[in-house]
Amino acid sequence: MLPLKDNVPTRSFPVVTVGLIAANVIVWFWEVSGTPVESDVLHYGYYPCTLQGPCDPRIVPVHHLSWYEGAFTSMFMHGGWVHIGGNMLFLWIFGNNVEDALGRVRFLLWYVAAGLAATAVQTYVTLQFSGVVGASIPNIGASGAIAGVLGAYFVLLPRASVLTLFIFFFVIIREIPAIAFLGVWFLFQLWDGGFAVLHPQAGGGVAFFAHIGGFVFGMATVYLVAVRRPLQPTW
Repeated sequence: MLPLKDNVPTRSFPVVTVGLIAANVIVWFWEVSGTPVESDVLHYGYYPCTLQGPCDPRIVPVHHLSWYEGAFTSMFMHGGWVHIGGNMLFLWIFGNNVEDALGRVRFLLWYVAAGLAATAVQTYVTLQFSGVVGASIPNIGASGAIAGVLGAYFVLLPRASVLTLFIFFFVIIREIPAIAFLGVWFLFQLWDGGFAVLHPQAGGGVAFFAHIGGFVFGMATVYLVAVRRPLQPTW
């Protein structure tokens, strides 16, 4: 099941959304060239244990980034083609309308804030409920910030629809409610992370509570920063 487009136009070209996608793609191609992806993830990922140790020396490299550096760099790191492909597809479908409502500069700052809020929630859960090993697994991915985008989208445009490609034994294109994509997105993240909820070590650092934190942040804050309502669905 692949989203093709939603039914909500924008007033102008989504410069920031496209720029964020480009930045993530550039970082990904940098990851897959040169040193192994795993080495880049270990160096530039975010480790919850760097905020409140100890860290497991068998996992965390000696010259790792500080928690405040890793919290930013990890938002542009991904662990595989499916990981980045899914994230960027959802950012493209839903990010342009949120950018349209917030304005370019506000959207960029808010997007980063959503990613940091997602990281904070996952850090709290990991430090409270996981052990030293779990807190020493690098968290990576743009999905926390994108969860904020989704939360904002569904507050701003609860009646929007998405044209969707279904591929089973045959191909069907159907329009479905955009809110249904929230459930699909969460299931995708759970599957991609090996159904890691409290224990990110089970999913290679893809942490579900980061998505919850980002989504709630998006819902709670979008009206505080939006400067106008997005355009309404066209069909």
